[in-house]
Amino acid sequence: RNFILCTDDCHSGTLVNDGHMNRVVRHAIDCGCDPLIAIQMATINTACHFGMERELGSITPGRRADFIVTSSINDLPIDVVFARGERVAENGKLLTKCPHYEWPQTVRKTVNLGKKLELKDFVISVPTGLSSVKAKVIGVIENQAPTKALEFDLPVKQGKVQVEGDVCYLSLVERHRGTGAVVNGFVSGFGYTGSMAIASSVAHDSHHMIVVGTNQEMMACAANRLGEVGGGVSLWKDGSEVALVELPIAGLMSDSKASDVAVKAQAIVSAMIDCGCTLNNAYMQHTLLALVVIPELRISDLGLVDVNRFELTEVLEPNF
Repeated sequence: RNFILCTDDCHSGTLVNDGHMNRVVRHAIDCGCDPLIAIQMATINTACHFGMERELGSITPGRRADFIVTSSINDLPIDVVFARGERVAENGKLLTKCPHYEWPQTVRKTVNLGKKLELKDFVISVPTGLSSVKAKVIGVIENQAPTKALEFDLPVKQGKVQVEGDVCYLSLVERHRGTGAVVNGFVSGFGYTGSMAIASSVAHDSHHMIVVGTNQEMMACAANRLGEVGGGVSLWKDGSEVALVELPIAGLMSDSKASDVAVKAQAIVSAMIDCGCTLNNAYMQHTLLALVVIPELRISDLGLVDVNRFELTEVLEPNF
């Protein structure tokens, strides 16, 4: 009676194709939970937890009459939806008009780069004469939020650190105050091959811009592209943009139809796969690279963060 079901981040395609809380309830049932208990944990339990049980959470006289009609308590298909007693959807079709919120201009054009970014902004330079350096690399773990603190010997060419194998360039671009600052590092685990870059203005929790790639010139192109469209996700391959999701509301949300956003988001996922990435839900891993409250290693606008020690750390070993 004291358990509630909830959701965290999920893909737009998941919302459109699989559902939101109904998907979570179905998953609980599939995992062996009694259907009535699963539904209870998504309705009356939640309403009680937030002190709203006199309005929501049960089909009771005096409540708001928000409920669904389903033909199977186990599979939970949503046949009919009622909101405040009005039939608003049936068999997957919306029967009412939803008001469109007019977002104020203050929440648009929030990607402030301060300048046009160039290849040189994404380069880590070292003294000439070195052939390699030892670098700290963020290692992504499939289907998990934590990362690994890895170390790689990376080659140096003309005083610039290069990537090889599974290691990619990683950059955080400050995008709120227009400082033009870029913090550079390295990441491993995405499996990207060939010449590519992906930039996103969704980057929990600071939501600066995260850019990952094998080609620094395309990293600059992807970042500048998001500056043009006001935020979102841009993926470049072999010198041109192959997928884009515009998120003009604070660089985090779209005011387009969910179904349209889901199609574009799927194009990003497909493009990531075309670039060699085989991780499940890889874009989510991308957005968490700046989440400096979860171990072990993250990137921030102040530099690389050793979360285990709660302190900044250098990307390259100081004795290079």
